[in-house]
Amino acid sequence: MNQLTSLKPINYLMIGHVTADIQRDKSIKLGGTASFSGLTAHQLGHQVGVVTSCGKDLDLTALDALQILNQNQTVSTSFENISTPEGRIQFCYSQAPLLTSSDIPSLWRQAPIVHLGPIISEISADLFDFFPDSLICLTPQGMLRSVDQGGKVSFSDWLEKETLLPKAHAVVLSFEDLQSDERLIEEFAGLCKLLVVTENREGARVYWKNDVRNFKAPQRDLVDDTGAGDIFAACFFHRLYATRDPWEAARFAVELAANSVTRRYTESMPTPTEIELAKIQIV
Repeated sequence: MNQLTSLKPINYLMIGHVTADIQRDKSIKLGGTASFSGLTAHQLGHQVGVVTSCGKDLDLTALDALQILNQNQTVSTSFENISTPEGRIQFCYSQAPLLTSSDIPSLWRQAPIVHLGPIISEISADLFDFFPDSLICLTPQGMLRSVDQGGKVSFSDWLEKETLLPKAHAVVLSFEDLQSDERLIEEFAGLCKLLVVTENREGARVYWKNDVRNFKAPQRDLVDDTGAGDIFAACFFHRLYATRDPWEAARFAVELAANSVTRRYTESMPTPTEIELAKIQIV
C-alpha cells in the first residue's frame, strides 16, 4: 500500500531520523529522538505521525503504534556509543538524507504540536516556517554535532542558531548538549522564547520571560537512562500545549523522566498510572 494513501490525521508531528544504534555485541537497536519522543507522545494520548528516513532493512516494529512516513528509503543513520574512562565516545557511520518541508504530507501540516527532533543535522531550515498555526517544539541536539572522516562525533556550534532558535516556541536541550558551558547556556536562553536545560539526576531548569526556575528530579534507582531526555521533551511539550504553563510542564516532565530510568528501552515510556499521578500538583 502507498504510504500516503494509508495516512490518518494526527495531533503530534515528529520530524527526525530514527536510528540504527549499534550495541556492544554488534546487534542493532532502534533509537533516535523520533523513536523515544514519538512513543512517549503516544503514551500521553496523542495520535502521532513520524516523518523520518531510514533504510528498508531497519526493523521499525517497536514503533507499530505510530504512523511512520519513511521518506528516501535508502540508508539508515547509524550510531555507536563507546564508554571509556574519560567518558562516552560517539560515532556516526552513516546518515540518512535531509528532511525538508516537501517531505511533509498535506494531511499532517496542521498538526497542533510539531516536534523537530534532529539527531545529526537532518532538519532543513524551511521547516521552521512551515507550520504557522502549530506549537513549534525543538530538541536541537543534532544541530550541535559534527562528524569527522572516521565517523567520530564532536560538538559543533550551530551556525543558524541566531536565526532559527527564535522561531521555536519551546526548546529542550541537555547540560551536556551545551558542553556544560554556562556562557553558552545563557546565549541560548537569550535566543529562545522558552528554553529548558535538563541536568540528568538533578532535574531541569527553565528559562522563560527573563526568569529561571529549577525543578528537582525525584531520586530513582538507575537501570538505564537511554532516551530519558527524549521522554522528558515529549512530556514537556505535551503538558505545555495542554496548560500553556512552562513551570507546570517542567514539573510534570521531570517526574515522568525520572521514572523512565528505572526501566529499559521501550519499557521506559511512562505508564498510564504514572501519567495520571504526575498530573497531580504537589504543594
